[in-house]
Amino acid sequence: MSAVLGSERPQVVSHVQQALSYTVFDCKWVPRSARLMCLGSAARGTGVIQLYELRGARLEVLREIEKPKPIKCGTFGATSLQQRYLATGDFDGNLNIWNLEAPEIPVYSVKGHKEIINSIDGVGGLGIGEGAPEIVTGSRDGTVKVWDPRQNDTPVANMEPVQGESKRDCWTVAFGNAYNQEERVVCAGYDNGDIKLFDLKTMSLRWETNIKNGVCSVEFDRKDINMNKLVATSLEGKFHVFDMRTQHPAKGFASVSEKAQKSTIWQVRHLPQNRDIFMTSGGSGSLHLWKYEYPAQRSKKDSEGSEMGVAGSLSLLQNVTLSTQPISSLDWSADKKGLCVCGAFDQTVRVLIVTKLNKI
Repeated sequence: MSAVLGSERPQVVSHVQQALSYTVFDCKWVPRSARLMCLGSAARGTGVIQLYELRGARLEVLREIEKPKPIKCGTFGATSLQQRYLATGDFDGNLNIWNLEAPEIPVYSVKGHKEIINSIDGVGGLGIGEGAPEIVTGSRDGTVKVWDPRQNDTPVANMEPVQGESKRDCWTVAFGNAYNQEERVVCAGYDNGDIKLFDLKTMSLRWETNIKNGVCSVEFDRKDINMNKLVATSLEGKFHVFDMRTQHPAKGFASVSEKAQKSTIWQVRHLPQNRDIFMTSGGSGSLHLWKYEYPAQRSKKDSEGSEMGVAGSLSLLQNVTLSTQPISSLDWSADKKGLCVCGAFDQTVRVLIVTKLNKI
């Protein structure tokens, strides 16, 4: 690992802090707006959806909606830029899609899982990724399901443990490889360190590995291109970057790993405007900004003549501690480079500005 030195280093500036009266589990920018959502759990055990607007140096509450069950995660990824519907997963295993202009009743609702939905992702909406608008959910019940909101009640794909295999708590899911109408994959990370890559075109398990620690977050650098890189973060401060361009028949994908800190790395999010820069959020209340450097050659031949990937290296661009509690959620603005929002267990949401990203 190398660090970028001198005056060219990006700075992470806390622009606005907003205290919340509930535990925030996820926060998201509303596409094409200066608005953001906070999702979480009120002290009395109900769910909270809060809509804020960024007005200069303050956040103004536009709407607060209470729901019967605490809300764990959300995505706009399977909706159009015109609709901007929010899909959420709750503590009771429900997948709901909300029209934020009329949020009393969901526009789509399904009891997706027997237990809490830990993670959700969407693709095929917002003009990102080819193919159908789909949502993936990962749950404590051990299953990963893919939903097409145009089809009622039944998932279009269901990845569950085979008979005799113990069910593992799925903590994180992400779409990738959605570069044409046919191709699409889902990556899932589990509490025992398993990472599984499901190919939705062939409906098969394409690859699996184990990183020896619970997998907290996985994300492809971009969803709408040929698989390029995948970052997986884990419980004990370590994360792995896999080069997804070349899959070796025996060794799988080449990777580089980095220990960022001693505590859990809760999330990873790639900068939408530059896929080689990403931010990790930590259990120590810290954020780390990284850059991936590609090797001179991304693949080589092994002694048998099979192609194998070559991992690159990582540079730490900046790190900052913002909270005494874990930063559990993170989202970059797709519209304004360097604008970021994060939610922490100190019941605070923070809007951040990351400077000098054009100079890296």
